[in-house]
Amino acid sequence: MTAMSSSCTRYVQLSADEFRARLSEALALYVSAMRYPDGTAEQRAPMWLTHALREGWRCIAALDADGTMLGVTYGYKGRPGQWWHEQVRRGLTRAGGDQAAQGWLSDYFELTEIHVRPESQGNQIGEGLLRRLLDGVPSSNVLLSTPEGPNRAWKLYRRLGFVDVLRDYHFAGDPRPFAILGRGIPLDQPVRQAQ
Repeated sequence: MTAMSSSCTRYVQLSADEFRARLSEALALYVSAMRYPDGTAEQRAPMWLTHALREGWRCIAALDADGTMLGVTYGYKGRPGQWWHEQVRRGLTRAGGDQAAQGWLSDYFELTEIHVRPESQGNQIGEGLLRRLLDGVPSSNVLLSTPEGPNRAWKLYRRLGFVDVLRDYHFAGDPRPFAILGRGIPLDQPVRQAQ
């Protein structure tokens, strides 16, 4: 665990082994933050464990003074053949052709999960997690999907310069509309315009 502090919140980079050891805590946080029903954590656990094996995987956790997880984020190098990549590629190809898909998907880091406990939201923990996760990522872009609609996460992404890549997209198996957002990295570079 590599620690990075900010006021009362401590940010740590978790190894894959540390992530596995804290998986139950991370999934409970995820279910709480997303307001998902009981049983969701058990369904997601195998997927999260598989993600930790992907190229370029990295994870940052925000901890309080007692070591309790306040937030967690992870992601990895996006590649053809991965479920999310193929879903987004299909959507971008339908919306703007192969060039739009290639422009965003040729070299990107997939911000797969970012969650903060509901009682800890509004304290810039999400921004701290996101900045630390993307610091030093060698990809030229970062992409993420988020449910459509105004919420704290949406405001965070906009404040950090994420632009619309694809809107009102429906992933297979989920009835909610999602937005695919992206931007160039590092975060201190100028914001990339939507293609």
